[in-house]
Amino acid sequence: MTAHRPDTVFGTEDILTSLCNSVTKVLNKATHSDITYSGMVQRIQKTCLKPDIGCFVLFDGGFSGLVILNFTAPAAMELYQSYLLSMGMAKEDLASSYTSDEVANVMGELMNQVLGDFTSKVRRELQTHITQNQPKMLVLNKQVVLSVDANLDHPEARRVTFYTGRNNIFYLELAIDRTEFVKLYDFEPQEAPDPDTLMEQASRTEQAAPSPTGPGGNDDTDALLKSLGM
Repeated sequence: MTAHRPDTVFGTEDILTSLCNSVTKVLNKATHSDITYSGMVQRIQKTCLKPDIGCFVLFDGGFSGLVILNFTAPAAMELYQSYLLSMGMAKEDLASSYTSDEVANVMGELMNQVLGDFTSKVRRELQTHITQNQPKMLVLNKQVVLSVDANLDHPEARRVTFYTGRNNIFYLELAIDRTEFVKLYDFEPQEAPDPDTLMEQASRTEQAAPSPTGPGGNDDTDALLKSLGM
């Protein structure tokens, strides 16, 4: 006799929602502000890094894909300032421009925490494993198209709009191989790790990583883009 299989299916939009929830969860906790995202998602044909500052993360394993976060200068500065002020730093000690290496460092740390929370949820809720590279924060003055189509059999791409507490805007783009997770039997997701421990681990990883690229770091930027086949 064939056992009954629950028909719960997790597709691209479910994975995207989980990622969006990781963004709001981590940024809300880190900045003590109200980060929200649109209830509408865009189907897009290509993924791009756009001005003013953004990062990309490649992941592989149970499924493959690319995550891009594009921040306007006001959104990046708001998150950077809110994060460090909530940690007790004085406002006069903060960087005054989004092009500062310090802003890129802090934003890279926050994005690493976001992706750490997401990959942890994938292990608990989808019972598969994905790995990620270190988030690369880039200050940009023009759009750069990033494609992982060569690594994906049936790529799908989505874009979601996020709003900060002061209504500044940033965008998340996800390119992923079309996939579905079908629940074979009921199970209890594993217990989530302590958020503070997760953030501390992400912070240590970020500190050990190379410095991000600024406007003048063309060699590092070219190396990153070359690694994507561009």
